[in-house]
Amino acid sequence: MSTGNDNTTYNYKVVRQFAIMTVVWGIVGMAVGVLIAAQLVWPQLNFDLPWTSFGRLRPLHTNAVIFAFGGSALFATSYYVVQRTSQARLFSDTLAAFTFWGWQAIIVAAAITLPLGFTSTKEYAELEWPIDIAIAIVWVSYAIVFFGTIMRRKMKHIYVANWFYGAFIITIAVLHIVNNLEVPVTAWKSYSIYAGTIDAMVQWWYGHNAVGFFLTAGFLGMMYYFVPKQAGRPVYSYRLSIVHFWALISIYVWAGAHHLHYSALPDWAQSAGMVMSLILLAPSWGGMINGMMTLSGAWHKLRTDPILRFLVVSLSFYGMSTFEGPMMSIKTVNALSHNTDWTVGHVHSGALGWVAMISIGAIYHLIPKLHGLKDMYSVSLINVHFWLATIGTVLYIASMWVNGIMQGLMWRAVNADGTLTYSFVEAVVASGPGYFVRALGGLVFLAGMLIMAYNVWMTVKQKDAVALDNAPHTA
Repeated sequence: MSTGNDNTTYNYKVVRQFAIMTVVWGIVGMAVGVLIAAQLVWPQLNFDLPWTSFGRLRPLHTNAVIFAFGGSALFATSYYVVQRTSQARLFSDTLAAFTFWGWQAIIVAAAITLPLGFTSTKEYAELEWPIDIAIAIVWVSYAIVFFGTIMRRKMKHIYVANWFYGAFIITIAVLHIVNNLEVPVTAWKSYSIYAGTIDAMVQWWYGHNAVGFFLTAGFLGMMYYFVPKQAGRPVYSYRLSIVHFWALISIYVWAGAHHLHYSALPDWAQSAGMVMSLILLAPSWGGMINGMMTLSGAWHKLRTDPILRFLVVSLSFYGMSTFEGPMMSIKTVNALSHNTDWTVGHVHSGALGWVAMISIGAIYHLIPKLHGLKDMYSVSLINVHFWLATIGTVLYIASMWVNGIMQGLMWRAVNADGTLTYSFVEAVVASGPGYFVRALGGLVFLAGMLIMAYNVWMTVKQKDAVALDNAPHTA
């Protein structure tokens, strides 16, 4: 670790570790997702065991995909980007290594405790209090490494990607700590310090901003580095990126109440959540347009570069899901969509189409660079993966849209005498074909991830592949 700029080395070891685990946890999380999707088609796949029931595996799936797969991708790319754009080595190699092993230990703890039934029952925050404390410790360590590296930067300017990564790190710390304030009653059971409706409001302030900052702001940081880098073009508008940043982080935190329409939450709070959600469309599309317009003069590269295709199509899904979200927050639309599979389709247009595809593109960009190689083992396999991911995502979200709208219409259909036209069970039966297509779409997406794992394995096993743990700043 030297003071001279020419001799600066980057810590690529922790980046490489997180990049590899992104692929591993992606397969694990999506495999569990395919299993629980199949359980809704063939309930016997619950195996009549408590540990393999849908109710216990579903939070395992969401935690594995969001925090294990998505989290590893964010750690890998943020550690890479902050070093490259600051021209400084990570603040502390020891603390960076602690964040890697600590995060993996937390994921393993989640994979053990959730099937055993230890849960706080809060969406995306199901883990019990000992694991919550561990998350807070690892996350604060992550913040120290990230912001410490920025403080050591060799240039005055802080690149915009680091603004988004920084906002994501700070906000997730606040969200996690405030939402998980709880009173332990046993080693693996606790109760929230909040009561009733307040608990619900705090939970969805957390839940929606986990989407807004973990699954949006963090991945926008990824977008602002890897799209220009892969396209070989500068960001379309730096001014728009800064406006986009401040608008997004100012508005997103107020939108969570739209998850509680037609609940015990005061009507004014529901309406405020709806209005802020509608306003949120503008900064969301500002980021999407900025990413897309970065390809001005480079669109021809999409013919030959499947990595760039992943990144650009992810922006398309981001634009679509950030239009759909505000629309679904409108109370009259929500009256139809709430508690239906439409919400599941919306979540996965963001999760598979935006988060997974931009992560996959970024990892394909990173793996060769972390091993001193020019390209991945097989560009044609990346192309196959791209089509499997795209087809799988479309099958998934289209089937859930159809199911959701059908369910909403069936639930609210009434006869002339005011009685319900359909029983709930009839709506479940009618949803069967959609559940089959959803499971098929998930299986197709998972097949793409397995191809990615093979491609990554063959890349790192090439005879001229060398793990660059301490890369020179020119690498």
